[in-house]
Amino acid sequence: MPSTVEQLSPTRVKLTIEIPFADLKPAIDKAYAQIGSQITVPGFRKGKVPAAVINQRVGRGAVLQDAINETIPKAYAAAVAEHSLTPLAQPEIDITKLEDNDLVEVVAEVDVRPDFDLPDFSLVHVSVDNVADTAPIIEERTDMLRQRFATTTEVDREAQEGDLVNLDLEGSSDGVPLEEATAQGISYILGSGGMLDGLDEAVTGLKAGDTTTFTSTLVGGALRGQEADVKVTVNKVSSRELPELNDDFAQLVSEFDTIDEMRADLAEGALRQARLEQAASARDKVLESLLELTSFELPERLVLAEREARRNQVNNQLRQAGLTIEAYLEGNEAEPANTPEEFWANVDTSSEKSLRAQVLLDKIADDRQIGVDNQELTMLIYRKAQENGTTPEQELSHMQEHDHMGEWAGEIRRGKALGLIVAAASITDADGNPVDLSRLNADGTISEAAPEAPEAAAEDATEAEAPTATKKKAPAPTFDEAAAASKAKRADSEEE
Repeated sequence: MPSTVEQLSPTRVKLTIEIPFADLKPAIDKAYAQIGSQITVPGFRKGKVPAAVINQRVGRGAVLQDAINETIPKAYAAAVAEHSLTPLAQPEIDITKLEDNDLVEVVAEVDVRPDFDLPDFSLVHVSVDNVADTAPIIEERTDMLRQRFATTTEVDREAQEGDLVNLDLEGSSDGVPLEEATAQGISYILGSGGMLDGLDEAVTGLKAGDTTTFTSTLVGGALRGQEADVKVTVNKVSSRELPELNDDFAQLVSEFDTIDEMRADLAEGALRQARLEQAASARDKVLESLLELTSFELPERLVLAEREARRNQVNNQLRQAGLTIEAYLEGNEAEPANTPEEFWANVDTSSEKSLRAQVLLDKIADDRQIGVDNQELTMLIYRKAQENGTTPEQELSHMQEHDHMGEWAGEIRRGKALGLIVAAASITDADGNPVDLSRLNADGTISEAAPEAPEAAAEDATEAEAPTATKKKAPAPTFDEAAAASKAKRADSEEE
C-alpha cells in the first residue's frame, strides 16, 4: 500500500495512503461472509448467500465500508512505520477517493513528535542538598514505638498534657448544628495537636463528664476554613506511661536483643531514607536540567488536551475532598499560589512540563532502542501494588482488563531513559561532593536494595519504619508466571 507524507508543521503531518483493491480483497471477502451470516434470504442458507444477492439486498457500499474500516488501521500503521513517524495523538482520517475494483485513497492528518537533537548528557550539572540529619528521624521513630507500646490507666482527675482522652465533639454555627463537625468517641492524646485549634486548651483541666465550648476554624471537609462553635464532652481520661528505652523494650518491639542494636537498625533505616530522598531530588533536577538544554515544539492540540485532563483531575480531587479551589488555597499554607487564576496557571505550566518530559524521555528510549523485559514489568506491578495498597495479582488483572501493558511498558522505558541521563550527569551535594547514585535502578526508580540484589526492590517500603532487620524474601514470580496464575484463578472463579 503506497503512501506519501507531507510535513504540515514541525509537529503535524499529512499521510496520503493508497489501498489497491488487491490488498482490500481479503477484507471484502470477510465482509461478505459476515453480512451473509447475519441476513436471511429465502432459498439460501445463512452464510451461503452469494455476493450478488448481498449487493442487491444490503448494497455494495455497506460491504466496502466494512472492508475499508477494517483495512485502514493496518494501512495507517504501515505508513507510520514506513515514514518513521511517532504519532502523539489519534489521526484525523478521511476517505478522499473510492474507485470500486481499483483503489481507495485515504488521507490522515496526525500530530507527531517533532524531530530534535538531544544534548550531551554529560553537560548536565546539578547540585542537591546534603543528606538530611538523621538524628530527628531516629528520635521520631523511637518515640513512635514508645507511644505505640504505652500503657494506659483510667484516672479520676483533671486531664493534662500527654493523657489519652475520649471525647465527643458537636460543631455548630449560629446555633445551627454542623453534621460534618460532629463526632463521638474520639480518642486523642492531649497536647499532640493536629485536630482543632483550641482543643488542647479547652480540654486541659477537665475531668470525665465535663463539657465546655470553644470557637475554632474547621480544617477538613466541605466546611474547611469555616469558624464554628465546638462543644466538647470528656468521656474518659487515661494516663499514659511510656516504656523505658532499655534492652527489655528492644526485645518487646523488635527482633533485637539490645537497645543499641535496635537503635543502630533505626539509624541505618533513617540514613537509607535520607539517601533515597536525596537521590529522588537529584533525579528530578537532572531531568529538569536536560529539558532546559533541549528545545522542541509540542502540538498545540496535545498541550491543550493535557491541560484539560490535568484540570479535570484536580477538580475531581477537590470535589472528592469537599473543597472549592478558594477553600483549598485558604487552608493550604504550602501552596505557592495565592489566587485561583495563579493556581490554574501553575497547573497548566506543570502539565505542559510533564508532557515535555515524557516526549523527551520517549525520544531517548527510541534512539537508544531501550526495551522492556518480563522481569521489569513484574517489578513495576509489584511497586504499583505497594503504592495502591493492593496485591500484585490485582494489579495484573487490572492491567490485562484495561489493556495497560503498553502504557506501563512506556513508564518503564522512560524510567530507564532517565537512568541513562542520571548516570552520565554530574551530581554534587551542597558541599561539592559527588553524589553516589549506585542505588538508582535501571528503570530510573530508587531502590533501597543494593544493585546486586534487584529482587529486593519488591520489599515493603514501610519496613524502613519498623525496627526490624530486612528479611530475605523469595524472588518475585516472572510476568508470565503471574499472568498464568491470574488466568487460572479467574478460570476457577468462573467454574464456581
